[in-house]
Amino acid sequence: MTDTKTPELDTRDAPDFGGAGFRFSLWGLAPLAVLVALITALVSFIVLIGITPLVPSQEVVITVLCLNGAMSLVLISIIGREVWRIVKARRRGRAAARLHVRVVALFGVVAVVPAILVALLASVTLDRGLDRWFSVRTRAIVDNAVSVAQTYVREHAYSIRGDVMGMARDLQRIRPLWDQDRSRFRQAMTAQAAVRGLPAAMVIQRDLTVVDRATIRVGREFPVPSNLAIKDATEDQPLIYLPNDADFVGAVIPLKDFGDLFLYVARPVDPRVIQYLNETRAAVADYRSLEERRVGVQVAFALLYAVISLTVLLSAVWLGINFANRLVAPIRRLIGAADLVAAGNLFVEVPVRRSEGDLSSLAETFNKMTHELRTQRNDLVQARDQIDTRRRFTEAVLSGVGAGVIGIDAEGRISIINRPAEKLLGVTEADVLGEQLAVVIPEISGLIAEAMQAGQKTVQANTTLARDGRERVLAVRFTTEQSREGDHGWVVTLDDITELVSAQRTSAWADVARRIAHEIKNPLTPIQLSAERLRRRYGKVIGEDREVFDQCTDTIIRQVGDIGRMVDEFSSFARMPKPVVEALDVAETVRQAVFLMRVGNPDITIDCEVPNAPVEAKFDRRLISQALTNIVKNATEAITAIPPEERTEPPRIEVKLKTEHGMAIVDVIDNGKGLPTENRARLLEPYVTTREKGTGLGLAIVGKIMEEHGGGIELLDAPSGKGAMIRLRFSLDGGPSGVNTAVGERPIRSVAV
Repeated sequence: MTDTKTPELDTRDAPDFGGAGFRFSLWGLAPLAVLVALITALVSFIVLIGITPLVPSQEVVITVLCLNGAMSLVLISIIGREVWRIVKARRRGRAAARLHVRVVALFGVVAVVPAILVALLASVTLDRGLDRWFSVRTRAIVDNAVSVAQTYVREHAYSIRGDVMGMARDLQRIRPLWDQDRSRFRQAMTAQAAVRGLPAAMVIQRDLTVVDRATIRVGREFPVPSNLAIKDATEDQPLIYLPNDADFVGAVIPLKDFGDLFLYVARPVDPRVIQYLNETRAAVADYRSLEERRVGVQVAFALLYAVISLTVLLSAVWLGINFANRLVAPIRRLIGAADLVAAGNLFVEVPVRRSEGDLSSLAETFNKMTHELRTQRNDLVQARDQIDTRRRFTEAVLSGVGAGVIGIDAEGRISIINRPAEKLLGVTEADVLGEQLAVVIPEISGLIAEAMQAGQKTVQANTTLARDGRERVLAVRFTTEQSREGDHGWVVTLDDITELVSAQRTSAWADVARRIAHEIKNPLTPIQLSAERLRRRYGKVIGEDREVFDQCTDTIIRQVGDIGRMVDEFSSFARMPKPVVEALDVAETVRQAVFLMRVGNPDITIDCEVPNAPVEAKFDRRLISQALTNIVKNATEAITAIPPEERTEPPRIEVKLKTEHGMAIVDVIDNGKGLPTENRARLLEPYVTTREKGTGLGLAIVGKIMEEHGGGIELLDAPSGKGAMIRLRFSLDGGPSGVNTAVGERPIRSVAV
């Protein structure tokens, strides 16, 4: 807080904060590149509209397109760095980055709209011009010119077709001369050719070899074309050869009865007609080629117009970036400083530059504001530190207190709760913060109302809290809390005194049992001895009502015995002997106890599930056997309490032994009538029982035995949902002193779930 060094503002995105190389690229290369690009675009436009002698051919268009594309790439490379800086500034939230983007976008729109309009106008103009060139009338004129020339050649073809067919018929009449006198046949063939005006007539084979020809002197040769498809010629349909590069027409027809021989004739055509025909064909080919490339030409010109528009657009973007840099530089410094202040840096100061006019006054005001904020923050930090220190102290106190502590406001809403209170109530802090305490703990709603209405500083009472099937006795205390502002609140403490109450009851019952045993046991022995003596002395004397006499004395002796056993239980509960700890096998002890119970209850299936290996532990074998026998005996009584006609499954008891975290765990599970859901925890107290003839000391004695061995007893429902499960826990190390303290556990007490 004492460091008053002014941090340097982040001005990496500002135009006047770059290095020398950046300023050179911005003010040296960039304007030159923009100027060259604009000149290139202007020259390209002049060439395209045809003002210069340079014809805008395909090669010229491609060249111009490449030049403008190259200049566009140069501009993109120059502007790209600036645009990337703006984009980075926007992504990182740099100062005035949005203003940069808006100004550049504005210039971009100003450049794009005219460029698009020019491109559209040029495209429409080019399309209309091409439509004229490739209109239907123009295409018809071109096609008609070719048709006229082809018609002339076709007339020659029709004429020579008739001549060759007639000459073939005449030669067939003189077929014998071909074999008898070849010279006379040649003379006749020459006469036939001369009559028909054919300067060339010859007999050829299928491989185009000349066998004989007419002797007509015309001053030129008419060779047989090498590409002549002679196989296509028939007597009814001679093959006509139309000129392509040659200046004559020819025809071929097979000679009947001459074997595999053909008659070939030729007639010259006017060379000028052939020349005109070839020129017309070339012109038509160029026209059609141009028509096929119409889309490509349009695309090329459209690309060129697009590149020119792009050049103008990039130039405008560059101008916009520079204008934006000069415009937002002072604003950027101020925004950057404000961002630093917002981030918590109150030592930042904005440089005051008088050349910036009114913005310099704004910078001075900003610096004064940061000074005031710095002073106020120091005061707030000191106050926060004090509050934080108090809060940590309060949290430390609450976390170290074993009792549950809950803070509530004037309206009874929970504002704070510690871990022990969460554990007692079975809730979490997130679940109950802001909730009414009377809703979270309805058992103390009356006490809450009393505390709020009484206005006393302290109100306390005991209450029973039932959570998750367990009942706890809590000592609840309300203490008034009043702040300096006059707001009232309360601190509620919850002390779990369940074990204390249980211990007090047990101690009281032990004292009562000791007195009862002392007062009752003394007269029992004389009563029993007197009854026995009466039976021995007067049993033989009494003649009448002897049976009644014996029945009365037997009743006295039997009831005295029952009372004696009850007194023994009282004495046993009141004076529980200290365990004699020995290193023994728990598994064997469990097996022996189960065996005895099996013998005494043959009608009930008693299963024993213990590990095969010995389970070594330090315990009092007699007490553990007594506890286990008592629990199994209770299980048999719970089963026999169900009438046979109401049973849905055979009577069964399971005894399971396992070890866990240094503790021996014995589960006794039966399918009897089960345990009550209400006041289950009180079954562990002395003289509380649900059986008609029970003394209520069995579970209490078992609980004391388990506690003497560092464990406890749990009353649970059977996993199957029918019956009960009694869980006995005791330490393998021999009593409370042997409990595993490595994990910070206390000895397990007797509980009911």
